[in-house]
Amino acid sequence: MRMIGQDSLKTRRTLTVDGKDYHYFSLPEAAAAIGDPARLPVSLKVLLENVLRFEDGRSYTVDDAKAVTGWLEKGSSTKEVPFRPARILLQDFTGVPAVVDLAAMRDALSNLGGDPKKVNPLVPVDLVIDHSVMVDFSGTANALQKNVDVEFERNGERYEFLRWGQSAFANFRVVPPGTGICHQVNLEYLAQVAWTAQDGPDTYVFPDSCYGTDSHTTMVNGLGVLGWGVGGIEAEAAMLGQPIAMLIPDVIGFRLVGKVREGVTATDMVLTVTQMLRKKGVVGKFVEFYGPGLEDMALADRATIGNMAPEYGATCGFFPVDQTTIDYLRLSGRDEHRIKLTEAYAKAQGLWRDASTPDPVFTDTMELDLSTVEPSMAGPKRPQDRVPLTQVSTSFGKDLAAGTMGVPGDKADLRVPVSGKNYDLGHGDVVIAAITSCTNTSNPYVMVAAGLVARKARALGLTPKAWVKTSLAPGSQVVTEYLDKAGLTADLDALGFQTVGYGCTTCIGNSGPLEDPILEAIEDNKLVVSSVLSGNRNFEGRVHANVRANYLASPPLVVAYALAGTVKLNITTDPIGTGSNGQPVFLKDIWPSQKEVNDTVHAAVSREMFMQRYGDVFKGPAQWQAIRVDTDSDTYRWNGGSTYVQNPPYFTGMTMEIPAIPPIAGARILAELGDSITTDHISPAGAIKKASPAGDYLLEHQVRQHDFNSYGARRGNHEVMMRGTFANTRIRNELVPGIEGGMTKHHPSGEVLPIYDAAMKYKAEGVPLVIFGGKEYGTGSSRDWAAKGTFLLGVKAVITESFERIHRSNLVGMGVLPLVFQNGETRQSLGITGAEIIDLEGLETLSPRMDVGLVIHRPDGTTHRTTLTCRVDTADEVEYYKNGGILNYVLRGMAKAA
Repeated sequence: MRMIGQDSLKTRRTLTVDGKDYHYFSLPEAAAAIGDPARLPVSLKVLLENVLRFEDGRSYTVDDAKAVTGWLEKGSSTKEVPFRPARILLQDFTGVPAVVDLAAMRDALSNLGGDPKKVNPLVPVDLVIDHSVMVDFSGTANALQKNVDVEFERNGERYEFLRWGQSAFANFRVVPPGTGICHQVNLEYLAQVAWTAQDGPDTYVFPDSCYGTDSHTTMVNGLGVLGWGVGGIEAEAAMLGQPIAMLIPDVIGFRLVGKVREGVTATDMVLTVTQMLRKKGVVGKFVEFYGPGLEDMALADRATIGNMAPEYGATCGFFPVDQTTIDYLRLSGRDEHRIKLTEAYAKAQGLWRDASTPDPVFTDTMELDLSTVEPSMAGPKRPQDRVPLTQVSTSFGKDLAAGTMGVPGDKADLRVPVSGKNYDLGHGDVVIAAITSCTNTSNPYVMVAAGLVARKARALGLTPKAWVKTSLAPGSQVVTEYLDKAGLTADLDALGFQTVGYGCTTCIGNSGPLEDPILEAIEDNKLVVSSVLSGNRNFEGRVHANVRANYLASPPLVVAYALAGTVKLNITTDPIGTGSNGQPVFLKDIWPSQKEVNDTVHAAVSREMFMQRYGDVFKGPAQWQAIRVDTDSDTYRWNGGSTYVQNPPYFTGMTMEIPAIPPIAGARILAELGDSITTDHISPAGAIKKASPAGDYLLEHQVRQHDFNSYGARRGNHEVMMRGTFANTRIRNELVPGIEGGMTKHHPSGEVLPIYDAAMKYKAEGVPLVIFGGKEYGTGSSRDWAAKGTFLLGVKAVITESFERIHRSNLVGMGVLPLVFQNGETRQSLGITGAEIIDLEGLETLSPRMDVGLVIHRPDGTTHRTTLTCRVDTADEVEYYKNGGILNYVLRGMAKAA
């Protein structure tokens, strides 16, 4: 793939570092031709450099460059520009289906008369296996090894497939299980900040940028790397050299001033930022942080804020490169020459920030005085629902008393004995306390704080309550290194926080089982128990199907709540336990000072740790090395008996001819959903219920319930995933009021069925389907299966009040039409009941953001007409939709070029 365009703007310059020449396309030198970019937000400067570097007069034009600098006139734009990232990051839950799609594309291209080897990544791709390990075992010294053994036993088919992909595709590397979480590995090792590539005899340097098939790819924004989460199908197109057109975004400047107070953590800070930005409304926008508060903010704290961009709804949460970036690159073991190159390049391009840098122009600004941040948690259902730590107990009590959790007010104090145990269980009791997730385990300050809390609690004789399942899942092996060196591992172990695996675990729903007696007490008495985790997501049904209240908290608070055992306690004023001396122990007695934390981090974290742990990062454990790989074929030899990996039907019957856009008429409503429907609701990642269409399928294929694994691990098999679409145990379909779970009403029969079964019945009847929804439809993870499953169920359009960015794009990428109401109309104002028949008019002349006619045929014979906005946003997306999806579009292009 030729990277460099024709350079009509004559901005190519040379930078020499340590005697080595690097070519680059200078932003300052482009000013005369396209307008001065100096006051652009740094994040937009990265987009502009991308245009300059690839400018060829066709896909990337001088007008595209002028559109970016023209943004300065209003701090906004209606123009779109193409963007091609330097690299792609995958994790295994989204990476397996991406590699499945690439393998299926090889078959399809062969059927179209093309060379299957053309289906090959054209940019570097790294897949980190981090989502598969489950907390089956915890609280014991051998928990880590036992969980790893089970992981390889469960996922052998998937891992064998990934090993095949590693050998079959160029530019494709796999970081084996047990290394760490993809975003932490990205931050600590993969990211370079200044990327380099060869084009003929020349070496070019340009900003590191990244698409990731996980929404928290934005964590690397804290390092000055522009990256964000996209759906797997969008990432696959980018892998194959397809530039992705995007509207030049609004950029919200978030000014930070002051310093955090004693006792306040980075987690408290990010929960405050998340709440502020979600309230502001930044969906589809860039957020860029600036101001004097950056001067004393650690890189790890910046990464924590960047990581949570999906929770505040932004495309990214960007921090410019500065001396803190350079210091972190050196600490984390990056090559010294690359560090020098990064600093020199950032300064030459105007990408560098220091105290004297003028503030950029922004669309709008916000400000946070960090000294006002207070200790907080978020919950019980959404990461943006911050609750001051002083109010957690009363907030939970109010939710319980209000009946919003399904508990009658007179049952709020219910406690029940647990069979075979010497304790009882009640509402609000913490049954899961997990130090987990890329968000916080990447931050040595909060991890060390957790260890110090454990040390102080251990010294006073405190232990977690008996009903609490405790776990520690570091985001990389470096975390274990510095906890060991600080002597904190023994303290965490003593409190049940033994390492259970290097992966996402509880945060992704891989929390593993609760003890049977505890589970029975919860189910039999409808107890609203809680989890406290240092994660980034606490949506309904995500952490554990039987845990209804879930709170995000800093790692030291996770330890504290394990000791307290309940969220009904005011942990800031009430004793959290009784010490071995018989005296009450309060949170202040075990909370470390910031000096203790800082001194421990500075003494324990070293450059050598990173260099040692990442020295042979692609080798993997013995089980990984032992997997046999079939290298005899350019196409994958599908195993028809596999329940993990199957050839998907996306390209069945595909020809070179682009079909006319089919009408959507006579459609029935498969589901009517409310606000903030997440991709977890649409395509759950957690446990597969035995009594479900997916469970039925696995049992029919002789898979024991013990070996069901999770929906996330089964994403390589469309038969499982389409049966799991809309199967979240907490989803509420308004067509069947009062029923939780993936159920719907089939019309005209009126029969209540699982959504999958109803969809298949409609398919047999030749009836197209639509879905109605509310605000922020598709919030959460960049889960391509939420769109793939929707497509495979026969849904042709999704009609909502608003979409979250990634899911909207994924729907278009699968050939499903996203539509939004106009003029304040909603499904309620239109009186949708589910018995209607739906027509959509005007699709034959599809154009970006056009009006689409909605015709509602009601059961009483009346007809209502109104207008929707089509959220196919760009000209490229129109082409994707016409082709039946983005991968079909790319395939036809490859076949034509053959």
